[in-house]
Amino acid sequence: MCGIAGLFGDVAGSKLTEMLKELEHRGPDGSGAYVDGQLFYGPTGEINPINGNIALGQNLLSIVGSEVQQPLVDEKRVLVSNGEIYNYKNLKKKLDYDFQTDSDCEVILALLDEEQGNLASTLPHVISQIDGDYAFIIYDGADWAAVRDPVGVKPLFFGKHPQKNLFGVASERKALWKIGIKDVKSLNPDFMLSNQELVRMPDRIQTPNSKAAFLLNSLHYHGMKVQLKNFLVESVKKRIAGLDKVGIIFSGGVDSTILAKICLNLGVKLEVYTVGKEGSPDLEFSRKAAEVMELPLYTHTVTVEEVKRCTPLVLEAIGEWNIMKLGVGMTAYMASEVASQNGLRVLLSGQGADELFGGYHRYLKMFKEKGNVLQDYLWRDVKDIYHVNLERDDAVTMVHSVELRVPYLDLQVINIAMDIPISYKIKNVEDRLRKCILRDVALELDVPEFIARRPKKAAQYGSGIHQLLVKKVLKDQIYVNELQSSLNFIKN
Repeated sequence: MCGIAGLFGDVAGSKLTEMLKELEHRGPDGSGAYVDGQLFYGPTGEINPINGNIALGQNLLSIVGSEVQQPLVDEKRVLVSNGEIYNYKNLKKKLDYDFQTDSDCEVILALLDEEQGNLASTLPHVISQIDGDYAFIIYDGADWAAVRDPVGVKPLFFGKHPQKNLFGVASERKALWKIGIKDVKSLNPDFMLSNQELVRMPDRIQTPNSKAAFLLNSLHYHGMKVQLKNFLVESVKKRIAGLDKVGIIFSGGVDSTILAKICLNLGVKLEVYTVGKEGSPDLEFSRKAAEVMELPLYTHTVTVEEVKRCTPLVLEAIGEWNIMKLGVGMTAYMASEVASQNGLRVLLSGQGADELFGGYHRYLKMFKEKGNVLQDYLWRDVKDIYHVNLERDDAVTMVHSVELRVPYLDLQVINIAMDIPISYKIKNVEDRLRKCILRDVALELDVPEFIARRPKKAAQYGSGIHQLLVKKVLKDQIYVNELQSSLNFIKN
Protein backbone atom coordinates (compact mmCIF):
# COMPACT_ATOMS: atom_id res chain seq x y z
CA MET A 1 0.00 0.00 0.00
CA CYS A 2 2.78 2.50 0.78
CA GLY A 3 5.96 3.41 2.60
CA ILE A 4 6.00 4.94 6.06
CA ALA A 5 8.64 6.60 8.22
CA GLY A 6 8.87 8.09 11.68
CA LEU A 7 11.64 10.10 13.35
CA PHE A 8 11.94 11.14 16.97
CA GLY A 9 14.60 13.56 18.20
CA ASP A 10 16.81 16.31 16.80
CA VAL A 11 16.35 17.43 13.15
CA ALA A 12 13.57 14.88 12.67
CA GLY A 13 11.63 17.04 10.21
CA SER A 14 14.48 17.70 7.78
CA LYS A 15 15.64 14.09 7.82
CA LEU A 16 12.09 12.85 7.16
CA THR A 17 12.24 14.44 3.70
CA GLU A 18 15.31 12.37 2.86
CA MET A 19 13.62 9.19 4.06
CA LEU A 20 10.46 9.77 2.03
CA LYS A 21 12.52 10.38 -1.11
CA GLU A 22 14.29 7.06 -0.50
CA LEU A 23 10.86 5.39 -0.24
CA GLU A 24 9.37 7.02 -3.37
CA HIS A 25 8.96 3.69 -5.19
CA ARG A 26 6.68 2.42 -2.43
CA GLY A 27 4.13 5.18 -2.99
CA PRO A 28 4.06 7.15 -6.26
CA ASP A 29 0.60 8.66 -5.61
CA GLY A 30 1.43 11.38 -3.10
CA SER A 31 3.29 12.15 0.12
CA GLY A 32 2.21 13.41 3.50
CA ALA A 33 3.98 14.44 6.67
CA TYR A 34 3.28 15.51 10.24
CA VAL A 35 5.95 17.53 12.03
CA ASP A 36 5.41 19.01 15.50
CA GLY A 37 1.69 19.55 15.04
CA GLN A 38 1.74 20.71 11.39
CA LEU A 39 0.55 18.69 8.36
CA PHE A 40 2.02 18.76 4.85
CA TYR A 41 0.66 17.02 1.73
CA GLY A 42 1.80 17.01 -1.88
CA PRO A 43 3.13 14.96 -4.81
CA THR A 44 5.46 12.11 -3.96
CA GLY A 45 8.95 13.36 -3.20
CA GLU A 46 8.00 17.04 -3.41
CA ILE A 47 6.93 17.97 0.11
CA ASN A 48 9.37 19.85 2.31
CA PRO A 49 8.10 19.98 5.90
CA ILE A 50 9.48 22.20 8.63
CA ASN A 51 12.11 20.92 11.01
CA GLY A 52 10.99 19.52 14.33
CA ASN A 53 11.37 16.77 16.91
CA ILE A 54 8.40 14.50 16.06
CA ALA A 55 8.00 13.63 12.37
CA LEU A 56 5.78 11.02 10.69
CA GLY A 57 5.45 10.54 6.94
CA GLN A 58 3.90 8.37 4.26
CA ASN A 59 4.18 7.80 0.51
CA LEU A 60 0.84 6.55 -0.84
CA LEU A 61 0.29 3.63 -3.22
CA SER A 62 -3.37 3.93 -4.17
CA ILE A 63 -4.92 0.56 -5.00
CA VAL A 64 -8.69 0.71 -4.43
CA GLY A 65 -10.74 3.79 -5.29
CA SER A 66 -9.75 7.23 -4.04
CA GLU A 67 -7.53 6.26 -1.13
CA VAL A 68 -6.73 8.98 1.37
CA GLN A 69 -3.32 10.53 1.80
CA GLN A 70 -1.84 10.14 5.25
CA PRO A 71 -1.03 11.06 7.99
CA LEU A 72 -4.52 10.54 9.40
CA VAL A 73 -5.30 12.70 12.41
CA ASP A 74 -8.02 13.23 14.97
CA GLU A 75 -8.14 15.43 18.07
CA LYS A 76 -5.86 13.10 20.01
CA ARG A 77 -3.59 11.17 17.65
CA VAL A 78 -1.73 11.10 14.35
CA LEU A 79 -1.23 7.88 12.33
CA VAL A 80 0.75 6.64 9.33
CA SER A 81 0.03 3.11 8.17
CA ASN A 82 1.09 0.69 5.47
CA GLY A 83 -1.28 -2.14 4.69
CA GLU A 84 -4.84 -3.35 4.49
CA ILE A 85 -7.41 -3.78 7.28
CA TYR A 86 -9.73 -6.44 5.88
CA ASN A 87 -12.47 -6.20 8.50
CA TYR A 88 -12.64 -2.40 8.63
CA LYS A 89 -16.23 -2.20 7.31
CA ASN A 90 -17.52 -4.46 10.07
CA LEU A 91 -15.55 -2.53 12.67
CA LYS A 92 -16.90 0.82 11.45
CA LYS A 93 -20.48 -0.41 11.97
CA LYS A 94 -19.74 -1.14 15.62
CA LEU A 95 -17.76 1.98 16.50
CA ASP A 96 -19.18 5.26 17.78
CA TYR A 97 -16.68 7.52 16.03
CA ASP A 98 -16.89 10.49 13.68
CA PHE A 99 -15.10 9.04 10.66
CA GLN A 100 -13.60 11.73 8.44
CA THR A 101 -12.35 9.53 5.56
CA ASP A 102 -13.08 6.23 3.80
CA SER A 103 -9.62 4.92 4.67
CA ASP A 104 -9.60 1.43 6.17
CA CYS A 105 -6.76 2.54 8.46
CA GLU A 106 -8.89 5.15 10.22
CA VAL A 107 -10.47 2.35 12.27
CA ILE A 108 -7.18 2.19 14.20
CA LEU A 109 -7.82 5.72 15.47
CA ALA A 110 -11.45 4.84 16.16
CA LEU A 111 -10.57 1.73 18.17
CA LEU A 112 -8.02 3.66 20.21
CA ASP A 113 -10.64 6.33 20.91
CA GLU A 114 -12.64 3.72 22.86
CA GLU A 115 -9.69 2.82 25.09
CA GLN A 116 -8.53 4.31 28.36
CA GLY A 117 -4.80 4.41 29.01
CA ASN A 118 -1.54 5.01 27.19
CA LEU A 119 -0.58 3.50 23.84
CA ALA A 120 1.51 0.70 25.32
CA SER A 121 -1.42 -0.58 27.41
CA THR A 122 -4.23 -0.09 24.88
CA LEU A 123 -2.68 -1.16 21.57
CA PRO A 124 -2.68 -4.92 22.36
CA HIS A 125 -6.49 -4.87 22.72
CA VAL A 126 -6.85 -2.76 19.58
CA ILE A 127 -4.66 -5.12 17.58
CA SER A 128 -6.66 -8.14 18.74
CA GLN A 129 -9.72 -6.72 16.93
CA ILE A 130 -7.98 -6.05 13.61
CA ASP A 131 -7.81 -8.54 10.75
CA GLY A 132 -5.22 -7.40 8.25
CA ASP A 133 -1.67 -7.09 7.00
CA TYR A 134 -0.25 -3.82 8.27
CA ALA A 135 2.50 -1.80 9.86
CA PHE A 136 1.84 1.55 11.48
CA ILE A 137 3.34 4.34 13.61
CA ILE A 138 1.13 6.37 15.92
CA TYR A 139 1.71 9.40 18.15
CA ASP A 140 -0.69 10.80 20.75
CA GLY A 141 1.08 13.98 21.80
CA ALA A 142 2.88 12.29 24.66
CA ASP A 143 3.91 8.82 23.51
CA TRP A 144 4.54 7.05 20.22
CA ALA A 145 4.37 3.41 19.19
CA ALA A 146 5.14 1.28 16.12
CA VAL A 147 3.47 -2.05 15.40
CA ARG A 148 3.32 -4.61 12.57
CA ASP A 149 0.81 -7.40 11.89
CA PRO A 150 1.15 -10.68 13.82
CA VAL A 151 2.83 -12.56 10.95
CA GLY A 152 5.02 -9.69 9.78
CA VAL A 153 3.65 -9.48 6.24
CA LYS A 154 4.30 -5.74 6.19
CA PRO A 155 7.87 -4.70 7.00
CA LEU A 156 9.06 -2.36 9.71
CA PHE A 157 12.65 -1.53 10.68
CA PHE A 158 14.13 0.66 13.39
CA GLY A 159 17.39 2.03 14.72
CA LYS A 160 19.15 4.81 16.61
CA HIS A 161 21.66 7.27 15.20
CA PRO A 162 25.14 6.59 16.65
CA GLN A 163 25.92 10.27 17.35
CA LYS A 164 22.71 12.28 17.19
CA ASN A 165 19.69 12.21 19.44
CA LEU A 166 17.61 10.60 16.70
CA PHE A 167 15.55 7.39 16.57
CA GLY A 168 13.95 6.18 13.35
CA VAL A 169 11.34 3.71 12.11
CA ALA A 170 10.71 2.92 8.42
CA SER A 171 9.33 0.46 5.88
CA GLU A 172 12.80 -0.23 4.49
CA ARG A 173 16.32 -0.36 5.90
CA LYS A 174 17.60 1.92 3.16
CA ALA A 175 15.54 4.85 4.42
CA LEU A 176 17.29 4.60 7.78
CA TRP A 177 20.73 4.07 6.22
CA LYS A 178 20.11 7.21 4.17
CA ILE A 179 20.07 9.42 7.29
CA GLY A 180 23.03 7.78 9.00
CA ILE A 181 21.31 5.09 11.07
CA LYS A 182 23.43 2.05 10.18
CA ASP A 183 22.60 -0.44 12.95
CA VAL A 184 19.11 -1.29 11.71
CA LYS A 185 16.92 -4.05 13.17
CA SER A 186 13.74 -5.68 11.95
CA LEU A 187 10.81 -5.32 14.35
CA ASN A 188 9.79 -8.78 15.54
CA PRO A 189 5.97 -9.06 15.10
CA ASP A 190 5.77 -10.41 18.66
CA PHE A 191 6.76 -6.97 19.93
CA MET A 192 5.83 -3.33 19.52
CA LEU A 193 8.06 -0.31 19.86
CA SER A 194 6.87 2.05 22.57
CA ASN A 195 9.00 5.19 22.96
CA GLN A 196 12.06 3.24 21.73
CA GLU A 197 11.41 0.30 24.09
CA LEU A 198 10.40 -3.17 22.89
CA VAL A 199 7.17 -4.33 24.53
CA ARG A 200 5.90 -7.91 24.21
CA MET A 201 2.57 -8.34 22.39
CA PRO A 202 0.05 -11.16 22.99
CA ASP A 203 0.72 -14.05 20.62
CA ARG A 204 -2.00 -14.46 17.97
CA ILE A 205 -0.34 -17.34 16.11
CA GLN A 206 -1.36 -20.37 18.10
CA THR A 207 1.12 -23.06 19.03
CA PRO A 208 0.68 -26.55 17.52
CA ASN A 209 -2.12 -28.49 19.14
CA SER A 210 -0.51 -30.74 21.71
CA LYS A 211 -3.49 -33.11 21.58
CA ALA A 212 -2.62 -34.52 18.18
CA ALA A 213 -3.63 -38.06 19.15
CA PHE A 214 -7.01 -36.80 20.33
CA LEU A 215 -7.48 -34.87 17.10
CA LEU A 216 -6.80 -37.97 15.03
CA ASN A 217 -9.65 -39.71 16.78
CA SER A 218 -12.11 -36.83 16.99
CA LEU A 219 -11.62 -34.74 13.85
CA HIS A 220 -11.99 -36.55 10.56
CA TYR A 221 -9.66 -35.80 7.68
CA HIS A 222 -12.55 -34.79 5.44
CA GLY A 223 -13.86 -32.26 7.95
CA MET A 224 -10.49 -30.57 8.33
CA LYS A 225 -10.02 -30.55 4.57
CA VAL A 226 -13.38 -28.78 4.05
CA GLN A 227 -12.59 -26.26 6.78
CA LEU A 228 -9.15 -25.55 5.29
CA LYS A 229 -10.65 -25.05 1.83
CA ASN A 230 -13.27 -22.64 3.18
CA PHE A 231 -10.66 -20.61 5.06
CA LEU A 232 -8.47 -20.38 1.95
CA VAL A 233 -11.38 -19.18 -0.16
CA GLU A 234 -12.28 -16.59 2.47
CA SER A 235 -8.65 -15.46 2.69
CA VAL A 236 -8.37 -14.91 -1.06
CA LYS A 237 -11.76 -13.19 -1.14
CA LYS A 238 -10.60 -10.66 1.48
CA ARG A 239 -7.40 -9.94 -0.42
CA ILE A 240 -9.03 -9.29 -3.80
CA ALA A 241 -12.03 -7.28 -2.53
CA GLY A 242 -12.50 -4.11 -4.58
CA LEU A 243 -9.95 -5.08 -7.23
CA ASP A 244 -10.88 -5.08 -10.92
CA LYS A 245 -7.90 -7.28 -11.73
CA VAL A 246 -5.34 -9.27 -9.77
CA GLY A 247 -2.15 -11.11 -10.69
CA ILE A 248 -0.52 -14.22 -9.27
CA ILE A 249 3.16 -15.15 -9.19
CA PHE A 250 2.60 -18.49 -10.85
CA SER A 251 4.97 -21.45 -10.80
CA GLY A 252 2.57 -24.08 -12.09
CA GLY A 253 2.77 -25.72 -8.66
CA VAL A 254 -0.07 -26.64 -6.34
CA ASP A 255 0.13 -23.54 -4.09
CA SER A 256 -0.18 -20.87 -6.77
CA THR A 257 -2.63 -22.92 -8.85
CA ILE A 258 -5.01 -23.19 -5.87
CA LEU A 259 -4.97 -19.39 -5.66
CA ALA A 260 -5.63 -19.11 -9.39
CA LYS A 261 -8.54 -21.54 -9.21
CA ILE A 262 -10.11 -19.70 -6.26
CA CYS A 263 -9.79 -16.36 -8.09
CA LEU A 264 -11.45 -17.82 -11.17
CA ASN A 265 -14.29 -19.20 -9.04
CA LEU A 266 -14.74 -15.77 -7.43
CA GLY A 267 -15.03 -14.14 -10.83
CA VAL A 268 -12.16 -11.65 -10.57
CA LYS A 269 -10.20 -10.77 -13.70
CA LEU A 270 -6.97 -12.71 -13.41
CA GLU A 271 -3.47 -12.70 -14.88
CA VAL A 272 -0.71 -15.14 -13.95
CA TYR A 273 3.02 -14.46 -14.22
CA THR A 274 5.71 -17.11 -14.62
CA VAL A 275 9.47 -16.61 -14.62
CA GLY A 276 11.93 -19.23 -15.84
CA LYS A 277 14.57 -20.17 -18.33
CA GLU A 278 13.40 -22.00 -21.42
CA GLY A 279 12.83 -25.68 -20.63
CA SER A 280 12.58 -25.11 -16.86
CA PRO A 281 9.91 -27.06 -14.92
CA ASP A 282 8.04 -23.90 -13.91
CA LEU A 283 7.66 -22.68 -17.48
CA GLU A 284 6.56 -26.10 -18.74
CA PHE A 285 4.01 -26.73 -15.98
CA SER A 286 2.70 -23.16 -16.10
CA ARG A 287 2.10 -23.28 -19.82
CA LYS A 288 0.31 -26.60 -19.57
CA ALA A 289 -1.80 -25.44 -16.60
CA ALA A 290 -2.66 -22.17 -18.34
CA GLU A 291 -3.81 -24.05 -21.42
CA VAL A 292 -5.98 -26.49 -19.47
CA MET A 293 -7.43 -23.85 -17.11
CA GLU A 294 -7.65 -21.09 -19.75
CA LEU A 295 -5.48 -18.73 -17.71
CA PRO A 296 -4.06 -15.52 -19.21
CA LEU A 297 -0.36 -16.34 -18.76
CA TYR A 298 2.53 -13.89 -19.02
CA THR A 299 5.96 -15.49 -19.12
CA HIS A 300 9.35 -13.90 -18.59
CA THR A 301 12.11 -16.01 -20.08
CA VAL A 302 15.32 -15.93 -18.07
CA THR A 303 18.75 -15.87 -19.67
CA VAL A 304 22.26 -15.32 -18.32
CA GLU A 305 22.10 -11.71 -19.52
CA GLU A 306 18.75 -11.17 -17.76
CA VAL A 307 20.05 -12.61 -14.49
CA LYS A 308 23.11 -10.38 -14.76
CA ARG A 309 20.89 -7.32 -15.36
CA CYS A 310 18.68 -8.05 -12.36
CA THR A 311 21.30 -9.17 -9.85
CA PRO A 312 22.44 -5.68 -8.73
CA LEU A 313 18.85 -4.43 -8.74
CA VAL A 314 17.65 -7.25 -6.49
CA LEU A 315 20.67 -6.89 -4.22
CA GLU A 316 19.94 -3.20 -3.80
CA ALA A 317 16.31 -4.00 -2.97
CA ILE A 318 16.98 -6.69 -0.35
CA GLY A 319 20.02 -4.88 1.07
CA GLU A 320 22.10 -7.93 1.95
CA TRP A 321 24.54 -10.35 0.34
CA ASN A 322 22.60 -13.62 0.56
CA ILE A 323 22.74 -15.93 -2.45
CA MET A 324 19.61 -17.87 -1.51
CA LYS A 325 17.55 -14.70 -1.00
CA LEU A 326 19.00 -13.30 -4.22
CA GLY A 327 17.88 -16.32 -6.25
CA VAL A 328 14.39 -16.53 -4.76
CA GLY A 329 13.92 -12.76 -4.78
CA MET A 330 14.81 -12.53 -8.45
CA THR A 331 11.74 -14.57 -9.40
CA ALA A 332 9.40 -12.17 -7.61
CA TYR A 333 11.36 -9.16 -8.89
CA MET A 334 10.98 -10.19 -12.53
CA ALA A 335 7.32 -11.20 -12.17
CA SER A 336 6.37 -7.92 -10.50
CA GLU A 337 8.31 -5.95 -13.10
CA VAL A 338 6.18 -7.43 -15.90
CA ALA A 339 2.99 -7.07 -13.83
CA SER A 340 3.76 -3.39 -13.20
CA GLN A 341 4.27 -2.81 -16.91
CA ASN A 342 0.79 -4.30 -17.41
CA GLY A 343 -0.69 -1.82 -14.93
CA LEU A 344 -1.16 -4.22 -12.00
CA ARG A 345 -0.65 -3.05 -8.43
CA VAL A 346 -1.48 -6.27 -6.54
CA LEU A 347 0.02 -9.73 -6.89
CA LEU A 348 -0.86 -12.83 -4.87
CA SER A 349 1.80 -15.31 -3.82
CA GLY A 350 1.75 -18.84 -2.44
CA GLN A 351 4.30 -17.87 0.20
CA GLY A 352 3.84 -19.76 3.48
CA ALA A 353 2.16 -22.91 2.17
CA ASP A 354 5.31 -25.03 2.45
CA GLU A 355 5.99 -23.94 6.03
CA LEU A 356 2.38 -24.64 7.06
CA PHE A 357 1.94 -28.01 5.36
CA GLY A 358 5.43 -29.54 5.33
CA GLY A 359 6.28 -28.91 1.68
CA TYR A 360 10.06 -28.66 1.75
CA HIS A 361 12.16 -31.79 1.40
CA ARG A 362 13.97 -31.04 4.65
CA TYR A 363 10.69 -31.60 6.48
CA LEU A 364 10.54 -35.20 5.29
CA LYS A 365 13.98 -35.82 6.78
CA MET A 366 12.89 -34.19 10.03
CA PHE A 367 9.70 -36.26 10.03
CA LYS A 368 11.77 -39.44 9.83
CA GLU A 369 13.82 -38.28 12.82
CA LYS A 370 11.25 -36.38 14.92
CA GLY A 371 7.80 -37.69 13.98
CA ASN A 372 4.96 -35.54 15.34
CA VAL A 373 7.45 -33.09 16.85
CA LEU A 374 7.90 -31.77 13.29
CA GLN A 375 4.77 -29.69 13.90
CA ASP A 376 6.77 -27.56 16.35
CA TYR A 377 9.41 -26.93 13.68
CA LEU A 378 6.74 -25.85 11.19
CA TRP A 379 5.39 -23.40 13.78
CA ARG A 380 8.84 -21.94 14.35
CA ASP A 381 9.38 -21.51 10.62
CA VAL A 382 6.07 -19.66 10.33
CA LYS A 383 7.09 -17.43 13.24
CA ASP A 384 10.39 -16.68 11.48
CA ILE A 385 8.97 -16.22 7.98
CA TYR A 386 8.83 -12.43 8.32
CA HIS A 387 12.61 -12.01 8.17
CA VAL A 388 13.41 -15.16 6.18
CA ASN A 389 11.03 -14.58 3.25
CA LEU A 390 8.43 -11.84 3.63
CA GLU A 391 10.72 -8.82 3.94
CA ARG A 392 12.66 -9.98 0.88
CA ASP A 393 9.51 -10.46 -1.20
CA ASP A 394 8.03 -7.13 -0.13
CA ALA A 395 11.25 -5.31 -1.02
CA VAL A 396 11.60 -6.75 -4.54
CA THR A 397 7.96 -6.29 -5.55
CA MET A 398 7.57 -2.80 -4.06
CA VAL A 399 10.53 -1.65 -6.18
CA HIS A 400 7.93 -1.74 -8.97
CA SER A 401 5.14 -0.27 -6.77
CA VAL A 402 3.41 -3.66 -6.69
CA GLU A 403 1.92 -4.90 -3.41
CA LEU A 404 2.33 -8.60 -2.64
CA ARG A 405 -0.49 -10.34 -0.74
CA VAL A 406 -0.12 -13.78 0.83
CA PRO A 407 -3.44 -15.63 1.38
CA TYR A 408 -1.81 -18.68 2.99
CA LEU A 409 -0.58 -16.46 5.83
CA ASP A 410 -4.05 -15.39 6.92
CA LEU A 411 -4.42 -16.03 10.68
CA GLN A 412 -7.37 -18.37 10.17
CA VAL A 413 -5.39 -20.46 7.69
CA ILE A 414 -2.31 -20.50 9.91
CA ASN A 415 -4.20 -21.50 13.02
CA ILE A 416 -6.11 -24.34 11.40
CA ALA A 417 -2.82 -25.55 9.91
CA MET A 418 -1.42 -25.69 13.44
CA ASP A 419 -4.40 -27.88 14.40
CA ILE A 420 -4.03 -30.27 11.46
CA PRO A 421 -2.07 -33.36 12.59
CA ILE A 422 1.29 -33.86 10.94
CA SER A 423 0.12 -37.22 9.54
CA TYR A 424 -2.44 -35.30 7.46
CA LYS A 425 0.43 -33.35 5.92
CA ILE A 426 3.08 -36.06 5.52
CA LYS A 427 1.65 -39.57 5.34
CA ASN A 428 4.77 -41.55 6.16
CA VAL A 429 8.56 -41.53 5.78
CA GLU A 430 8.22 -42.44 2.09
CA ASP A 431 5.91 -39.53 1.25
CA ARG A 432 7.94 -37.62 -1.35
CA LEU A 433 5.08 -35.31 -2.33
CA ARG A 434 4.08 -34.12 1.17
CA LYS A 435 1.39 -31.44 1.75
CA CYS A 436 -1.23 -34.22 1.47
CA ILE A 437 -4.26 -32.33 2.78
CA LEU A 438 -3.48 -29.24 0.68
CA ARG A 439 -3.13 -31.35 -2.46
CA ASP A 440 -6.53 -32.90 -1.74
CA VAL A 441 -7.99 -29.41 -1.31
CA ALA A 442 -6.59 -28.64 -4.76
CA LEU A 443 -8.38 -31.65 -6.26
CA GLU A 444 -11.65 -30.59 -4.61
CA LEU A 445 -11.23 -27.19 -6.27
CA ASP A 446 -10.78 -28.97 -9.64
CA VAL A 447 -7.11 -28.14 -9.96
CA PRO A 448 -5.74 -30.50 -12.67
CA GLU A 449 -4.30 -33.64 -11.11
CA PHE A 450 -0.93 -33.25 -12.85
CA ILE A 451 -0.57 -29.98 -10.92
CA ALA A 452 -2.07 -31.20 -7.64
CA ARG A 453 0.42 -34.10 -7.62
CA ARG A 454 3.40 -32.17 -8.96
CA PRO A 455 6.48 -32.61 -6.71
CA LYS A 456 7.74 -29.53 -4.87
CA LYS A 457 10.37 -27.40 -6.59
CA ALA A 458 11.65 -24.28 -4.81
CA ALA A 459 11.27 -21.12 -6.90
CA GLN A 460 14.97 -20.64 -7.59
CA TYR A 461 15.29 -24.24 -8.81
CA GLY A 462 11.97 -24.62 -10.64
CA SER A 463 12.68 -21.42 -12.59
CA GLY A 464 16.28 -22.36 -13.36
CA ILE A 465 17.51 -19.05 -11.91
CA HIS A 466 19.74 -20.63 -9.27
CA GLN A 467 21.68 -22.58 -11.88
CA LEU A 468 22.26 -19.49 -14.03
CA LEU A 469 23.11 -17.34 -11.04
CA VAL A 470 25.54 -19.67 -9.28
CA LYS A 471 27.09 -21.54 -12.20
CA LYS A 472 27.28 -18.65 -14.65
CA VAL A 473 26.85 -15.11 -13.31
CA LEU A 474 28.58 -15.42 -9.93
CA LYS A 475 31.51 -17.34 -11.38
CA ASP A 476 32.86 -13.97 -12.52
CA GLN A 477 34.80 -12.87 -9.43
CA ILE A 478 35.40 -9.35 -10.72
CA TYR A 479 31.65 -8.92 -11.18
CA VAL A 480 31.00 -10.33 -7.66
CA ASN A 481 33.49 -7.90 -6.12
CA GLU A 482 31.78 -5.00 -7.88
CA LEU A 483 28.39 -6.16 -6.57
CA GLN A 484 29.62 -6.43 -3.01
CA SER A 485 31.26 -3.01 -3.20
CA SER A 486 28.06 -1.43 -4.49
CA LEU A 487 26.07 -3.02 -1.66
CA ASN A 488 28.51 -1.68 0.92
CA PHE A 489 28.21 1.74 -0.71
CA ILE A 490 24.41 1.64 -0.31
CA LYS A 491 24.77 0.89 3.40
CA ASN A 492 27.49 3.47 3.97
